[in-house]
Amino acid sequence: MPDNAANYPRSQGGWNKYEGNPIFGNSQIGTCFDVQTQLVDGRYRMYFSWRPKDSIAYIESEDGIHWNDEPHIVLGPDPASGWEDWINRHSIVRFPDRTFMWYTGQARGFSRIGCAVSTDGEKTFQRVTKMPVMIPEFPWEKESVMNPFVLYDKSRQIFRMWYAAGETFEPNALGYAESADGLTWHKSPLNPIMVHGHEPYDKARVGGCEVVPDPETGGYYMFYIGYYDIDTAGICVAYSPDGITRWTRLAGNPIVSPDPGSWDGDACYKPSVIRDEAAGCWKLWYNGRTADREYIGMALHEGLKLK
Repeated sequence: MPDNAANYPRSQGGWNKYEGNPIFGNSQIGTCFDVQTQLVDGRYRMYFSWRPKDSIAYIESEDGIHWNDEPHIVLGPDPASGWEDWINRHSIVRFPDRTFMWYTGQARGFSRIGCAVSTDGEKTFQRVTKMPVMIPEFPWEKESVMNPFVLYDKSRQIFRMWYAAGETFEPNALGYAESADGLTWHKSPLNPIMVHGHEPYDKARVGGCEVVPDPETGGYYMFYIGYYDIDTAGICVAYSPDGITRWTRLAGNPIVSPDPGSWDGDACYKPSVIRDEAAGCWKLWYNGRTADREYIGMALHEGLKLK
């Protein structure tokens, strides 16, 4: 495997990694990746893909930095299904009486997206259907759709999904879909909505993202993985007025880069972001990789205006 992390552009845009990284994960816990961090009843809850268990689990924290070290598995694999030998890469949306989870099921070199629901306070999730709710259908999607990220639009009463697609090892591009019930999805005819760029930080491909509405402009920020090559990646940001079209990469990209020789020396993957208005900052969690070891780190941006 070539070492190209030294060629990946350095972090900029006002983002700084937490000095105590990694904040979660070790050789005993094993690989933790593709996180989603949210504030739930005043506590941080981080859902993550737990490779040794082929499952999705969560941990909790008072401050988003120090985490309990006993992950709670909420959804495990189902090899009998034919498409869920491994479960990972998920998205959580809460309602007063239930919580939805969209997740990636992988088997036989393919990735598909499923849906599960919790009605017990997220202690457990039950699959809504035995079949996937989204499969690869178009040439650009190749053999895999994965990394769903879903927001619920109250004004339109629809679910909005941004997803990655392409090769199974690492996806190639990002698409968009909408659904009235979270199960039947209508993919945008404009897909893919985001493809690789011309700058070194995402010249090879783009992958898993989180999309954050901007209350000041009504637009959307997309935090996504930008690949220098299939093994080397960092975290980047783009802006769109509607979350679908006219994505413009920010001048401050990349915002988080691998630091050669460190715990995230090969790649920085799948960001999860909270816009903390009370603290006047952005908080970002990601999984960093060196060789086959992947743990969770954090970065901060003082001030709410992104460049």
